[in-house]
Amino acid sequence: MGSKLSSQKFYSIDEATKKMEHYCAYQERCHKEVSEKLKHMNMIPEAIDQILGHLIQENFLNEERFAKAFARGKFNIKKWGVNRIVRELKFREISPYNIKSALAEITNEDYLKTFDELARKRLSQIKETNSFKKKKKLADYLLYRGWESHLVYEKTNELIK
Repeated sequence: MGSKLSSQKFYSIDEATKKMEHYCAYQERCHKEVSEKLKHMNMIPEAIDQILGHLIQENFLNEERFAKAFARGKFNIKKWGVNRIVRELKFREISPYNIKSALAEITNEDYLKTFDELARKRLSQIKETNSFKKKKKLADYLLYRGWESHLVYEKTNELIK
């Protein structure tokens, strides 16, 4: 009868706090991720607020630091453009102020250099012979990764005559 309840683990506030400290120490987290994790641990809203407050006060949780690390990582490793980074940060409920400061981590020079390298690398992988289809494939790929449309169309026209 109560089999679902008996298989669930219940945490004290101290246990949950320790668990979240480790969770946040392992990698940067946003408030939304930590809050979701606590909900999955069956913590009540008052406990969630108390634990979040502790994590913020002890600097385990810092939304500006998270946003900056996220933007740097997605740009440097996944080669995402600004649009994709902003969309993902908004999805994580990051404030406009923190999104702006996160984007400031990426220099314009690095941004354009990475964009050019990514476009050229992808173009070399496209086997299409029809230049219109080739342009579309390259543009779709770059737009999906969050690069601004004006940059994408200028680059596709520059690279594919």
